[in-house]
Amino acid sequence: MHDKVNRIKKMQLPPVPPELAHRLPPGQVLTDRFPILHEGDVPSYDMDTWTLRIFGEVNEVKEISYAELMKLPKTQIKADIHCVTRWSKFDTEWEGISVRDLLKTLDVKPQAEFAMIHADHDYETNLPAQTLMADNALLAYSFQGAPLTPKHGWPLRLVIPSLYFWKSAKWIRGIEYITEDRHGYWERLGFHNKAEPFAEQRFSGEDLNIPDDEWHHKDFD
Repeated sequence: MHDKVNRIKKMQLPPVPPELAHRLPPGQVLTDRFPILHEGDVPSYDMDTWTLRIFGEVNEVKEISYAELMKLPKTQIKADIHCVTRWSKFDTEWEGISVRDLLKTLDVKPQAEFAMIHADHDYETNLPAQTLMADNALLAYSFQGAPLTPKHGWPLRLVIPSLYFWKSAKWIRGIEYITEDRHGYWERLGFHNKAEPFAEQRFSGEDLNIPDDEWHHKDFD
């Protein structure tokens, strides 16, 4: 199993304060920081050739340029976010393209019940297709009123506030619609398939009451 999975399992944090329990999931610690965690190096891009590819169970494969995306309606959301490494950050503000608005321009087949999110570098994470239709599912390019920084996912990252943040892939490059679910990068290494924070769905097949503080030792904004 990946070392990061084992580290997350081995450390403990205090219980959630009762006054925060309605917003702070079990085993999480509130922070004002925005820790920087990802696999691999921060990529660089030629935006003249950058595209977002929509493929799989669709009637027409689409390669969408950044300029084309920027012509779609802009959406702003404010949301609490939660990382599997035990930090949570309240009232984060994002701007981007609603995935729902993007999908209005596409022709996804009705049998496509799941989606695999593809991102650099060769990162994948899986979601129910319906999750991408939620009101706050966003393809974000801005955070807290400023352009998203490369280390946080510029030029485009997925934001799914209802799930642990590994599902909110940085540097997204494709959405593949599929008929049957399959695991992504962290899911194959033991992370939970669904990743709901208030259900503590951190790892597969275990009761998860073992927090981790490794994010304290990471870079942050």
